[in-house]
Amino acid sequence: MYSTITSGTLLGVHACLVGVEVDIAPGLPGFSMVGFLSGEVRESKERVQVALKNAGFDIPPTHITVNLSPADCKKEGTAFDLPIAVGVLQAFGFFSEEATSETLFLGELGLNGEVRKAKGVLPIVQEAAKQGVRQCIVPRENAPEGAVIPGIIVRGVGDIRELLCFLQEKSNKQDDILPRISVDTAKLFADARADYLFDFAEVGGQETARRAAEIAAAGFHNLLLVGPPGAGKSMIAKRIPGILPPLTLEESLEVTSVFSVAGMLGEKEPLVTSRPFQSPHHTVSMAALTGGTSNPKPGILSLSHRGVLFLDELPEFSRNILDSMRQPLEERRVQIAKANGNVTYPADVMLVCAMNPCPCGYYPNLNKCRCTQAQVKKYMGRVSGPILDRIDLCVELREVDITALHAEKKSESSAAIRERVMKARAIQQKRFRRREGQVSGSSRQFNGEMDAADIEKYCSLGVEETRCMEQIYKSLNLSARGYHRILKVARTIADLAGAERIAAEHLLEAACYRPTLEYWGGRE
Repeated sequence: MYSTITSGTLLGVHACLVGVEVDIAPGLPGFSMVGFLSGEVRESKERVQVALKNAGFDIPPTHITVNLSPADCKKEGTAFDLPIAVGVLQAFGFFSEEATSETLFLGELGLNGEVRKAKGVLPIVQEAAKQGVRQCIVPRENAPEGAVIPGIIVRGVGDIRELLCFLQEKSNKQDDILPRISVDTAKLFADARADYLFDFAEVGGQETARRAAEIAAAGFHNLLLVGPPGAGKSMIAKRIPGILPPLTLEESLEVTSVFSVAGMLGEKEPLVTSRPFQSPHHTVSMAALTGGTSNPKPGILSLSHRGVLFLDELPEFSRNILDSMRQPLEERRVQIAKANGNVTYPADVMLVCAMNPCPCGYYPNLNKCRCTQAQVKKYMGRVSGPILDRIDLCVELREVDITALHAEKKSESSAAIRERVMKARAIQQKRFRRREGQVSGSSRQFNGEMDAADIEKYCSLGVEETRCMEQIYKSLNLSARGYHRILKVARTIADLAGAERIAAEHLLEAACYRPTLEYWGGRE
């Protein structure tokens, strides 16, 4: 007696389909499993045997062999419990082969036969839809996240007895037992766009920082805010997601896949429709930030994908932690090397950092600051040059004047800023759509993502602008990366102004957002 059931496994945030083959043979009773299995998958046989017994299924004492193919792909997680149980029941003749045809099964089993929530359902259902699978049966808690994928039937199951009734029933009555799950993605996006928690209208003063935040949002540039305590650094950072362009459906599925793999999706939140905002404490470990452990999973960098990663009190973070971000910030992905293969997680983040200029926080205000010059240099030196080079915009905030706090007229709202950001974004979208037609595999969306070839093509300078850029390069003692970052920021400023070409005024404004010698003089 032999059966085969379709399931799936994760490879980072991507998935591949797995065939669960079950063979029942006479002989010494036993339950063996093969197919490059992790520890939790090997434990599945105990869960399946006890769950079937407690669910009331009388399994004769035979030798059961389970193979998960392809054998060269590592199988991890607990979601193979349900397909293995279904394969065993089918091999014993509880239902026909047609009942499981073109159907994918996922789910963890409790010892009482309950089907429990599993991780990574969304990317597996997405891959199943690509491969032409007709329907997926997943845990009831995971059904809404799977249902956001169009072109495939998704059903949620609560326990193994309920599933057996479904598989034994005729097709015209199956919907009464396990109804098809549907999700209105348009409504989810509409609700998300109407719900912004923080507004820039609440920020008094700090016009330079507000302008820098707008530029950063328009081009998805990295931003550093430097200033004394209470100047509004964190306040501004928390409002940046509200002026970013809304997630597209494609971006939303990318972000939701990361959260699904991390097991952070709830039944009431099947789709992530707002750009993520992650703000780890400065004591965060490298494994928590990158996800690189013996059992890899998406870290905070990946959970910030297509959103904002906010590092408050930047110099308080470990030097190793900050330096571990160099490569992900450049490549916009996290690569984790393991003995049995590499895992890649997306990390296309907008890095926003905030820091005080000295240990007490008040430099260069000598009326308040009590730090020595050596202490200031040491404190600022905790942020390495290579990390600074990856910051597109650096803004120095001063203490807010009381007149700005008492002003009757409120500052400009996030909605008004977002409108300008969206116009600049539309220009970039048109620009990079043309590029995608010329470069196979291109996926540029923002100016902040441009590489050297893009900069040469889209940031060309006239004679006057070239002369201006040469002076900026020499006076600021820029690296090649710093030079390219000024051009990218200038391109975004020009887009915000609706200008086709970069002008000298755009270059000069972009240069104003580089770290100054007042704070970083120790780096001359």
